[in-house]
Amino acid sequence: MVQSINTKVDLTVNATSYLGITEYGKIMIGDKGFEFYNERDARKFVQIPWEEVDYVIASVMFKGKWIPRFAIQTKRNGTYSFSAKKPKVVLRAIRNYVDPDRMVKSLSLLDVVKRGVKNIFKRK
Repeated sequence: MVQSINTKVDLTVNATSYLGITEYGKIMIGDKGFEFYNERDARKFVQIPWEEVDYVIASVMFKGKWIPRFAIQTKRNGTYSFSAKKPKVVLRAIRNYVDPDRMVKSLSLLDVVKRGVKNIFKRK
């Protein structure tokens, strides 16, 4: 069994990790960091200390009514994508440990297309 980095757990919720193959497990948010544990295989886990978190990126749809997934961008190791049974509760718990200015919305499809069109006309 893997040793947790947290000494106090604030929230535990069912979740899905999108690192390569989709894995189901639990997200644990505590005083020292963010953790994801696979339900079936204890060797498959992600532990991210709060000091390592650079940004938390949420995919927000329908004006905040639905958050299908969120990602945690670290300072050194890249971006980890997750979805949770209760994403709003998870993001509120993360907000206690991460600066709210570091929690951002991802771009919508329309915003990505707008940027692409602007860049096409800028190059000329």
